[in-house]
Amino acid sequence: MFNKLLCLVLVLCLVGSASAALPQGWQSQDINTTGGSASESGGTWTISGDGADIWDSSDAFHYAFVPLSYDGQIVVRVVDNGEGTNDWAKGGLMIRESLEPGSKFAAVYSTTPANGVRFQKRAQSDSAATSDTSVATDEQKATVEPVWLKLERNGNEFNAYYTTDLESVPWISMSWNPQTVEMSDTVYIGLAVTSHQSDEVRTFTFDNVSIELPKIAMRPEPADGSVHAETLANLIWAPNATAASHDVYFGDNFANVTNGTGYTFYGNQLETFFIAGSPVVLFPDGLVPGRTYYWRIDEVNDTDPNSPWKGDVWSFTLPPRTAYAPDPADAAESVDPDVQLSWTPGFDAKLHYVYFGDNFYDVNNAADRLPQGAATYTPGTLKLAQTYYWRVDEFDAIDTYKGDVWSFTTQGAVGSPDPANGAVDVKQTQIITWLPSVFAASHELYFGTDKDSVKNADTTSPEYKGTRALGSESYDPGKLEWNVTYYWRIDEFNNTNPDSPWTGILWNFTTANFLVVDDFESYNDLEPPDPGSNKIFESWLDGYEIPTNGALIGNELPPYAETSIVHGGVQSMPYFYDNSVGYSEATLTLTYPLDCTEEGVNKLMIWFRGDSANAAETLYVALNDSATVYHDNPNAALIDTWTEWTIHLQAFRVDLTNVNTITIGFGDKNNLQPGGSGTMYFDDILLYRSSEPEPLL
Repeated sequence: MFNKLLCLVLVLCLVGSASAALPQGWQSQDINTTGGSASESGGTWTISGDGADIWDSSDAFHYAFVPLSYDGQIVVRVVDNGEGTNDWAKGGLMIRESLEPGSKFAAVYSTTPANGVRFQKRAQSDSAATSDTSVATDEQKATVEPVWLKLERNGNEFNAYYTTDLESVPWISMSWNPQTVEMSDTVYIGLAVTSHQSDEVRTFTFDNVSIELPKIAMRPEPADGSVHAETLANLIWAPNATAASHDVYFGDNFANVTNGTGYTFYGNQLETFFIAGSPVVLFPDGLVPGRTYYWRIDEVNDTDPNSPWKGDVWSFTLPPRTAYAPDPADAAESVDPDVQLSWTPGFDAKLHYVYFGDNFYDVNNAADRLPQGAATYTPGTLKLAQTYYWRVDEFDAIDTYKGDVWSFTTQGAVGSPDPANGAVDVKQTQIITWLPSVFAASHELYFGTDKDSVKNADTTSPEYKGTRALGSESYDPGKLEWNVTYYWRIDEFNNTNPDSPWTGILWNFTTANFLVVDDFESYNDLEPPDPGSNKIFESWLDGYEIPTNGALIGNELPPYAETSIVHGGVQSMPYFYDNSVGYSEATLTLTYPLDCTEEGVNKLMIWFRGDSANAAETLYVALNDSATVYHDNPNAALIDTWTEWTIHLQAFRVDLTNVNTITIGFGDKNNLQPGGSGTMYFDDILLYRSSEPEPLL
């Protein structure tokens, strides 16, 4: 997404201007055609273009443009598409590497009522252009002028947007976003028109043309979040267009660099680079392998009262001296018994010592193995349903660095832990489950908050939670603590198998620091009488067969929960409303949490997403089917991006210690009126605590 710190450097509406010339700095020309023209007067732009098309490997059109260095965005309103014979005539925004017919480009256009708004690009010079045809929405294809368009460049990433009314309808992100086109630092940005018909001139009318450039530094090298394999770093960035100098912050503490504290301020300088890890500058002993460094550039211009402009905090990491990035990944499941192990060598490693076995302690304590040069190891054909451990020590010609012990299980072993290994924000009432191995007859479960204790536990340890027969692969640990990491292990037994027992991998998950009302992850498509059946519309009761309630929950066919349009996890709730009957609502009966003041929670958070084609029906939430809060935005149902709705719990004016139901609805229950319909999605309904003071209600 384009950085929110923007400065409007070219506002090209020029209300009151009587000149027909282009504004200062702008040029226009025909590309691979003739007969085009461009002019601006009083904020209205008139651009006429001939040409066969902007398509295939060569373009023919008229272009009004200015040079652009680095990143930026352009906005326009297409007022009129003119008259012509071809439904694919195009007029809109373009960012183009050169003025050659076969140049790379990204563009968003308004075409005709037959084709709507379209996003196109040419990723390679003199190659075929491509477009969003396969993913364009029906709404997008039906959008006609007047229409607002926006095109952004962030490095080599391009995003396009449109809206029919910038004041009342938020920018709609094109389905094709983002697109990658590798362009040079300096490009051309502007307005393009083609008639899509040789020897025919078509005239488009535009207004509200503006170009915006970032006010902050950009394009860091090393790239943000990258791995840097040297102890000296030459740090480079692209300045903003008006910076006179640059304040440099650098250090190994994110908070200090963010706040400019802890001796992280390096100084003010004119150059757009500096060196870290050199004897004469920052960190004279060199940067430390395995450490992450943070840096920030604030752009300065003392003639501007808004200066300085605080930059983003960027980071890069030096590889550790130990081996890392194992393949298979640590705790991987269902690994092929004929696997070849590999890893990324540690910093400056020359040789590797590999230790492998089926016992953690043996591998952890092993020594005196012959070194090898390759960063791969083949252990031979392994047993099925077995846990294996391995360790790689690195030698850099001076010292040896002992590696971590990694593990994996081969095909058929106990696996599929739920919560997934390493999961975060797990609810405090989680039932943990797993799938047994192909050889198991029973399981021993170990569970606790101390990693080493769970790893080393046996049946005499407090972490031992009992033996379970085959078919009983679940455990209810009771109510869990907030924001705590739990560890668990499943050992499997079968007295008829000589390889028994099988010690399981150590899994972990971390509970949330909020309460989950519904994250929609537990619903499935199983049909009754299957005991595991948990269809979404059997929990969220809607208006099915209720003539006065227009709500329907869930897709008509499996999957009943939404799996493509989600905010978090892999599922959300599709909600279809039809207020022709007056209102629509769906209700969930709560089993937990019933006390909505637990742990000091004071806010309800709901994530929702609508569609600009929806009818503008008022969104509301009710607790206990009585206390109702309406969304402040009457057009909330038209917002087509995931949006957080936060409600202070005091606004509901109910006994928050005894909440039994939550209802989501559309309409005004105090004044039922026939209305329209639409489709919404809801996800991640949470209760959390905030330090902000409660409102006076």
